[in-house]
Amino acid sequence: MSNIITRNVSADAASLVDRFLSIRRQSEKLARPLSPEDQTVQSMPDASPTKWHLAHTTWFFETFVLSPHMPAYRRFDPAYEYLFNSYYEAVGPRHPRPQRGMITRPGVAEILAYRHHVTNAVAEFIASGSGDWAEIVELGLHHEQQHQELILMDAKHMLSLNPLFPVYLPEKAAAPGEATPLGWLDFEGGLIEIGHDTKGFAFDNESPRHRTWVEPFALASRLVTCGEYQAFIDDEGYRRPEFWLSAGWECVNQRGWQAPFYWHLDGDHWNVFTLSGLRPIRAAEPVCHVSFYEAAAFAKWAGKRLPREAEWELASADVALTGNMLEDERLHPVAAPQGDRLAQMIGDVWEWTASPYVAYPGFREPPGAIGEYNGKFMANQMVLRGGCAATPRDHIRTTYRNFFPPDSRWMFGGIRLAEDLR
Repeated sequence: MSNIITRNVSADAASLVDRFLSIRRQSEKLARPLSPEDQTVQSMPDASPTKWHLAHTTWFFETFVLSPHMPAYRRFDPAYEYLFNSYYEAVGPRHPRPQRGMITRPGVAEILAYRHHVTNAVAEFIASGSGDWAEIVELGLHHEQQHQELILMDAKHMLSLNPLFPVYLPEKAAAPGEATPLGWLDFEGGLIEIGHDTKGFAFDNESPRHRTWVEPFALASRLVTCGEYQAFIDDEGYRRPEFWLSAGWECVNQRGWQAPFYWHLDGDHWNVFTLSGLRPIRAAEPVCHVSFYEAAAFAKWAGKRLPREAEWELASADVALTGNMLEDERLHPVAAPQGDRLAQMIGDVWEWTASPYVAYPGFREPPGAIGEYNGKFMANQMVLRGGCAATPRDHIRTTYRNFFPPDSRWMFGGIRLAEDLR
């Protein structure tokens, strides 16, 4: 922190400034292995260029913290209000999402200057301790951490389209050995409570905490592995409509799906593209980059089903928030360690559930533009739980509800099986 920030600052404000600066630096660290050309490309309409993520997270703090709460603040460039708005209709018009890759100017250097300008202003504002801003700053920090994961998701997709299969970062984690034997944990169910308990940060869609009924069920002790998924492929799983939902079977045929995203067949062997380049699949590693449709088809082939999100949350109640994320640059899921009764629920792959993304009973959107953060997307999406290897560790909660359309595959989505006990 600068001398301006540290002088006469309360301990709480100084701690928040340190955390704010750390998260802002982490975003820039994630972008550093990418060239300016890498950071400009938009590889598909659902993805965004790296430099756009860096600018949009800055726009968020400028729009929702500085402009309304700091009267003396002047925008870095008024044009950025249009360029880097994502979907906040209440804020004003915005550049079309599918055309973000056409924004060659401002370049990476200009966007970094924009970031540093806003970062310094927000840090000084937090240090001042004036105004009612704590909740929106906290939301902005978790919003930026969401985009840190998106930076890796989108960069991986972009790099995968290069026939040279470039390496983002060399792999550091040790390759897994044999998969832990698959076990099952039984849960009695009953009338339970799920949702955030109001202690600490949560997004609005995690509330209110409410009661729901859960029938007795069993949950697999670990994630489905690449080796197990390859058995589904070898059994012509992608050619047998009896395993597929109708919309999923349509995707298989129209898009030519024959394996998880980023898998490449080389003769009789499958390779997978990772953030560390192209390598052979590892049978013990959790399968990743499958859609909800693929997860559901595999579960049916295996004679099981996907867990409902209430079941997942009940099972995760006593699971430690470990796993490793961006801080240690572990960019791949790993095999479950021996001896874990319920492994990999946190921080390896997002786990598809059988639950549609809808509002909890009693949910109310916050007023104003911030109310657009989650509620407006509660249609045609499925819930995922648990975080992944690209999710910051302190960003994960067992109540966290991620959501994507059922045909999405470029996020780090995987499979845990469940079954009924009645």
